[in-house]
Amino acid sequence: MAVGVVPESQERRHYGGRITAFVVLSCITACMGGVIFGYDIGVSGGVSSMDAFLRKFFPEVYEQMQADTGVSNYCRFNSQLLTAFTSSLYVSGLVTTFLASSVTARYGRRPSMIVAGAAIIAGAAVGGASVDLSMVILGRVLLGVGLGFGNQAVPLYLSEMAPPSRRGGFSNGFQLCVGIGSLAAQLVNFGTEKIEGGWGWRVSLAVAAVPAGLLTVGALFLPETPNSLVQQGKDHHRVRVLLRKIRGTDIVEDELDDIVKADRSNKTSTRSGLQMIVFQRRYRPQLVMAVMIPFFQQMTGINAIAFYAPVLLRTIGMGESAALLWVVVKQTIGVGATLVSMFAVDRFGRRTLFLVGGAQMLASQLMIGGVMASQLGDHGEVGRRYALVLIGLIAVYQAGFGWSWGPLGWLAPSEIFPLEVRSAGQGIAVAVNFLLTTFVAQSFLAMLCGMKAGIFFFFAAWLVVMTAFIYLLLPETKGLPIEQIGELWGEHWFWKRFVGCYNPETLGNYTTLVD
Repeated sequence: MAVGVVPESQERRHYGGRITAFVVLSCITACMGGVIFGYDIGVSGGVSSMDAFLRKFFPEVYEQMQADTGVSNYCRFNSQLLTAFTSSLYVSGLVTTFLASSVTARYGRRPSMIVAGAAIIAGAAVGGASVDLSMVILGRVLLGVGLGFGNQAVPLYLSEMAPPSRRGGFSNGFQLCVGIGSLAAQLVNFGTEKIEGGWGWRVSLAVAAVPAGLLTVGALFLPETPNSLVQQGKDHHRVRVLLRKIRGTDIVEDELDDIVKADRSNKTSTRSGLQMIVFQRRYRPQLVMAVMIPFFQQMTGINAIAFYAPVLLRTIGMGESAALLWVVVKQTIGVGATLVSMFAVDRFGRRTLFLVGGAQMLASQLMIGGVMASQLGDHGEVGRRYALVLIGLIAVYQAGFGWSWGPLGWLAPSEIFPLEVRSAGQGIAVAVNFLLTTFVAQSFLAMLCGMKAGIFFFFAAWLVVMTAFIYLLLPETKGLPIEQIGELWGEHWFWKRFVGCYNPETLGNYTTLVD
């Protein structure tokens, strides 16, 4: 038996039903939250490499970039103000996450999505109309508020609405939409960079209002998830009717019973979901995963490349338009890889994609670092042949992320928590994601300046650590109903010492060691 895989020792209930048009349309609408997240990640890197934007808000960086000075290639874009423009969104999202977790648990997933869309519309309007740096950063802060609510609610919504046998594919749709949003940002940046008059960056920042508007309007008509309705104390007959509509079958009693049992365990505790996760030993495996998986997702180095790919490509000597065009190609590859993941994750499992994708990214990072170290010094440019090699390696890296840590970094935390602590657990995962995203955004250009090509070996070392972590400690959740995943921890070779041994006589009942 492979390390990290739990035995199929108990018979578990598998629900009936099929994929209905109703649930597909609901999840597509919810995924607009992923489009917004991807767009905001992608647009900042492109905008911050546009000459007109730099001249208006970061003249020192623009002058340094244009001047033939002795500044190292690796340090040409190093500016704390420039990184503050990028990271202000994620600081705002981090702070918002704690409020969003409470709102999502108490009032449901749908209200949080409405708040997310409204805040992002406001942020896009302020950003597009900016006349000084303070307005630009205010717009980013408002976008961060929206992402804090959206990233809290949308992954939970997808995991709870999806049929168990296809939950991985539906949940990976969030990352597909992130990729589509990022691709849209690159296409918009490529087009607006050519606008005469130097106002193209305004269009790039303002377009975020389009998917936000779709999310806001769509969320007004979306149903709440059955799990959230039970958690809010709604009538069980209403939940049963919704389940029948979602699953396309009248046989929903087993699923409803599991949801009610999961909610009942919450009613017996006087602690909040966050207190339960942090202080009760039986939730230790989920807490570790909620912290470490988002942490590792950021330490793959993906956001360093996503934020600053245009800047990185200009560092090796590419022109502004060419750099933006190659980023479009790279992102298209990432979207294609995530689409593959949607179909593969419920067939091959989460662990397989994590391990294969991790190995692919590790090899790519090592080769990118090797080429940069050998071919790009402090001055001069990389030769055309090696520049093409770097572009190819970045594309291979993007594909590896696209079918592994990209979608699975959101899927795993959203499906492993029992209902009583699910919103709080997702809040922890989103907070860690924002915290590390802020760190990478704020520090990458300084690290690139200080470590030079060594930064890619830095991320490669983390890829070794995270691949070993998945192999040893993450059980496979493929095909299990979301309210039965908690059983896995009591069967796992390592985690059972924390949660106790699973008792198959009663669903979700453990011989717990201590709280």
